[in-house]
Amino acid sequence: MPNPTNSADLLVPKTEEDIEAAPINEVGLPELVDSAEKPSKSADPDKKRRIKIASAVVGALVVLIAGCYFGWNALRFEGTDDAQIDGHVMPLSARIHGQVQSVNFVEGQLVHAGDVLVTIDPTDYKVAVTQAQANLADAKAIASSAHLNVPITSVSTRSNLDSAKTAVGNAEAGVAAAGQNLESAKAATQQAEANAAKSDADLVRYRQLVAKDDISHQQYDHAQAAAVANRAAVVSAKAEVLASEQALRQAQGKLLQAKADLRSAQTAPQQVSATRAKADADDAAVLQREAQLKQAELNLGYTVIRSPVTGIVGKKTVEVGQNVGPGQELLEAVPLDDIWVTANFKETQLQHMRVGQPVSVKVDAYGRSWTGRVTNLGGGTGSVFSLLPPENATGNYVKVVQRVPVRIDFDRISGQSFNADGLLKPGLSVEPDVRIR
Repeated sequence: MPNPTNSADLLVPKTEEDIEAAPINEVGLPELVDSAEKPSKSADPDKKRRIKIASAVVGALVVLIAGCYFGWNALRFEGTDDAQIDGHVMPLSARIHGQVQSVNFVEGQLVHAGDVLVTIDPTDYKVAVTQAQANLADAKAIASSAHLNVPITSVSTRSNLDSAKTAVGNAEAGVAAAGQNLESAKAATQQAEANAAKSDADLVRYRQLVAKDDISHQQYDHAQAAAVANRAAVVSAKAEVLASEQALRQAQGKLLQAKADLRSAQTAPQQVSATRAKADADDAAVLQREAQLKQAELNLGYTVIRSPVTGIVGKKTVEVGQNVGPGQELLEAVPLDDIWVTANFKETQLQHMRVGQPVSVKVDAYGRSWTGRVTNLGGGTGSVFSLLPPENATGNYVKVVQRVPVRIDFDRISGQSFNADGLLKPGLSVEPDVRIR
């Protein structure tokens, strides 16, 4: 069995031809190659040629595949770097006068909906609420009393009407009776005057007869007494006439008063209506007092200013101890969920762009992407809505590719916020890619 050959011996050139045929290494020395593995000179060029051809084919395939991929993506997507995040900036202002008692935030702080941001001194408004409550209680008491007066007035006026009608009837009867008494007194006066005239005539005749002694003095005295009595009866009858006239006048006065009372009592419906109107007015006063109490309570509630949305405080313009008034801006809040992307695409990119197409939005600040969808295409190019729109009706017209603002809304997952961490803020630059195919 032959002796094994030492591996070191195989690496050592044996002759000068071996040294000259050995490949040169990086340091300029002949590379020691195992003579057992040394390829033949005739096979080496063919192998190198095959390797170069295979490398060229693989490179061409890689270039072709990459070109096809990027070309296909270029046809499927439209992108732009002229885009940024937009959002609503909500200025929060005071609704009442007062002195700021506390400020519970700093600029850039994340606040949640309902968080107390600013407190205004509520002392004056608490006093106003107490006063409004007292005024409301007083108005309710007055209204309750007015409503109780409505049935009382109705019953009272009805009773007064019945009494007035009865009084008128009695007064008319009294007037009739007084008139009859007057007529009787006048008849009695006439009768007394007739009797007195007859007795006076008899007395004159009896005086002549007694002078001739045709009658006795007793008969003359009797006639004289009868004449005196009849004249007294005339006086009494006239006095009775005067009394009857006075009674008649009194009865007529009572009748006039009774008729006036009747006319007053006949206004019962109007009196009841007036009482009801007063009760209604008192009810209106109650409503007015309730409104004043509600306003006082609202003003008291306005002393606490809460965040209407979950967002970030962008600007602070209030300090503790500051006196503020209605409409004075205290801070600006930026909602986290009410943001979108405004991408200014070239008009040549809108041919296949439609509402609802999916979008991948890459945010430059974080190097990550969010998903969204095209919401609407702008109503015109940006130049149309600029402060000084271009005037193209000139002879120096140069056609410039216009850009149209496209709104892109972020995808929202039910029950979750796409910006809960507050990374997306208005003004950040983004690069949206709209998938149009």
